[in-house]
Amino acid sequence: MNVSLRRLLTTCASCAALAATAAQAVDNYPSRPIRLLVPYAIGGNADIMARLVSQRLADRLGQQIVVDNRPGAAGMIATEIAARAVPDGYTMLIISSSHTVNPSLIRKLPYDSMKDFSPVSPVGSTPMLVVVHPSVPANSIKDLIALAKAKPGYINFGSNGNGSPANLAGALLNHMMGINLVHVAYKGTAQATTDVLAGHVQLGFPSMTSVLPHVKAGKLKALAITSAQRSTVVPELPTVAEAGVPGYQTGIWVGLLLPAAAPRPIVNQLNTELGKVLSAPETRERFTRMGADVLYSSPAEFTAFMKTEMAKWAKVIKEAGIRVDLVR
Repeated sequence: MNVSLRRLLTTCASCAALAATAAQAVDNYPSRPIRLLVPYAIGGNADIMARLVSQRLADRLGQQIVVDNRPGAAGMIATEIAARAVPDGYTMLIISSSHTVNPSLIRKLPYDSMKDFSPVSPVGSTPMLVVVHPSVPANSIKDLIALAKAKPGYINFGSNGNGSPANLAGALLNHMMGINLVHVAYKGTAQATTDVLAGHVQLGFPSMTSVLPHVKAGKLKALAITSAQRSTVVPELPTVAEAGVPGYQTGIWVGLLLPAAAPRPIVNQLNTELGKVLSAPETRERFTRMGADVLYSSPAEFTAFMKTEMAKWAKVIKEAGIRVDLVR
C-alpha cells in the first residue's frame, strides 16, 4: 500500500469516527446542563417567561437549564455571546421583538440577526394598549385617526425612548395611515405613563399589564389593543386592525434561538418539547396572569415570521428616521 492511499484511508477513518461521535452526541442530547442566555434584567416579562419555560423544559429534557442574565446594550451583549457559542445545543438564547428591530436601528451590529442563529419557536407575547387621556375627543381608533388628520401634529405620544416598542407602535400607525402623531421620548416607561395620566401628552402605547388599572379607574381611555387577536384579559377591547387599520399588528414577543449550525435534530427536539410545555394548562394560566399570550410555531414558521418582522420594521424605521446610537 502506498503512502498516499494509506493517508487517504486514515483520513476517511478519522472522519467516520468524528461523524459517529457527533451523531452519538445528538442522540444523547442533552447529557449535561444547558445555558439559557437572557439579554434582560431579572424581573421583567421576558425574564419571567424565560424562567417559567426553562424550568418546565428542563423537567422534560431531564437536565438542568441555567438562566444567565446578561442585560445591556439593547440586548447585544447576550446575543453576541450566543452567536459566538459552539452550536451544540448547550447554549440557548431568549430574544424579544427588538432582535428583529435592532438591525434597522443600530449601526454595526456585531452579529447577523438571522444568519447567526437557528430559530426554535416563539414563546409568548405581551400586547400593548392604545390609550388616550380622557380629555382627548376620541373614543375609537377611527376617531383618533380622524382627529390626527384634521389637526396634523396636534396629537403627541410618549414612549420610553427612541426605538422602544411604544415608539415603533406610533410610527407604525403613522406609516400605515399617513398621519403625524408626534413622538415624545422619555427616559423610562413610568415617566411616559405619568405624563399621559396628567394630560401632558395625549396618547400612549403602554403594555397592557402596566396600564390596565388606570383604564379600569377611568383615568385613561383604552381605544384598542395592538395584537392580532383580542386578549382574553380584555375581550371587549377591539384590535387596532379590526377597529380601522387592517393589517396593523405589534407587541412585545419573546422567542427561543440556538446558534447557527445547531444540529437540526436538536432544534426539532427542543421545538417539540417546548410545544408540550407551552400547551400545558398551568403554563397558559401563568401567562394569562402576566397579561401575556402563549405563542408557538415550527422553526420554519418562526424563521419566516422573523424575516417578515425585519422587513416591516426596516420600512417604518427608515420612514420615521428613528436611530439609536449606543456606546458599548
